[in-house]
Amino acid sequence: MAPGLPETPGHPNANNLKIYVTLAGLYLAQGIPTYLIAAALPPVLRNYGVSKSTIGLFSLLMLPLVLKFLWAPLVDRIQLMNIGHRRSWIVPMQVITSAGIALMAFLEPTDVMGLFLICTLLAVAMSTQDIASDGYATQNLTAQTRGIGNACQGGAVAFGVVIGGTLSLVMFETVGWTPTLLFVAALSLLPLLVTPLMEEHNGTSAGGPARSGLHKPSISAFFKRPEAVQVLIVALLFRASEGFVKAMEGPYLVDAGLPLSWIGYLSGASAATAGIIGSGLAVALMRGHKTQRALITLGLLRTICFSLFALHAIGWMEGIMPVMSAAVFQTFIRYMEIVVLYSLFMSVASKDQPGTDFTLLACAQLIVYLVGSSLSGVLADYAGYNTLFVFATVLSGLAVLMCAWLLSAHPKAPTQTPVDARQ
Repeated sequence: MAPGLPETPGHPNANNLKIYVTLAGLYLAQGIPTYLIAAALPPVLRNYGVSKSTIGLFSLLMLPLVLKFLWAPLVDRIQLMNIGHRRSWIVPMQVITSAGIALMAFLEPTDVMGLFLICTLLAVAMSTQDIASDGYATQNLTAQTRGIGNACQGGAVAFGVVIGGTLSLVMFETVGWTPTLLFVAALSLLPLLVTPLMEEHNGTSAGGPARSGLHKPSISAFFKRPEAVQVLIVALLFRASEGFVKAMEGPYLVDAGLPLSWIGYLSGASAATAGIIGSGLAVALMRGHKTQRALITLGLLRTICFSLFALHAIGWMEGIMPVMSAAVFQTFIRYMEIVVLYSLFMSVASKDQPGTDFTLLACAQLIVYLVGSSLSGVLADYAGYNTLFVFATVLSGLAVLMCAWLLSAHPKAPTQTPVDARQ
């Protein structure tokens, strides 16, 4: 974290291990249904004869994940039930998600409209649960525990890839549509076992505001804090180049002659491994360096990976092993940088609206990543892989330099509004 950016205190009596277990459970609860829909469902639908264009429409389910910052202030303001502010959102959203998956089990795989409507509901529920979970993590993790806490998140997401994606695909092929979805629906409820570990004492009544009228969570309140806007700019700059390479990584490896099975391992199993190991390495990196130095280090390593793709596409580097190694290492870097970025996001999130601030930053970096992804194919088609990868390399290098300057020439952070220490 840049010197002078505000460190937010965590729960003064929180048991760190309890918080880590809770976060792992909450993010696993999101990961399982997310990768069921994103990784397992498209190939399964194709196997049942659903057209590619129809399957492509399921990419619209990303919209709630991108736009969830619009209703994040509502989650910060309102407590639905008298069971704790964040928990009052997490529990019902997870129940809705599990029920929706179970309902899908009783539809035909070719009932695309029915599946799409249910998956839309699931996407909104998962996005809302994510807002509440991020708010809880931001509220309870301290400067000393953010690294491990975000590593728990990364590891849980990796397990979500394995369970929701890989295991589901195996089960779809072996036991069929209905048993698989019912099993995943039941599995999605198990992470709720960690919710009793959540300690929340905000003294609000069900259906009431999250706190007294001292502060009303809003998007505009985020933009009134210079240090928050600064980190928003850093997030946009830092992630701007990644979509250009990641979206075309698979197609380029195919065109380079790599077998599909090898590409599947690089993008699937290696991603899960990188999620677990990379998250741990990120914690070690942040312990040895400050957060902003860790981010700049990862940015430089990422730029080297992009340059290997560029050199290979230009023809100055022969053989497939260098670019394969770059693809694997880039996957590790991506998981590590998410841990570091999320720690940086939490460091500037206000205690008055942690879900709103963190969600806005997370959505911003996702949006700029998706913009790059959507433009990458056009640039590759019209200018070639070599131009695409050179452009991404230069963009990544410039972003690292600009982020380093921003994180060192930061604005003076204002004192945050005092909040109830119990929250």
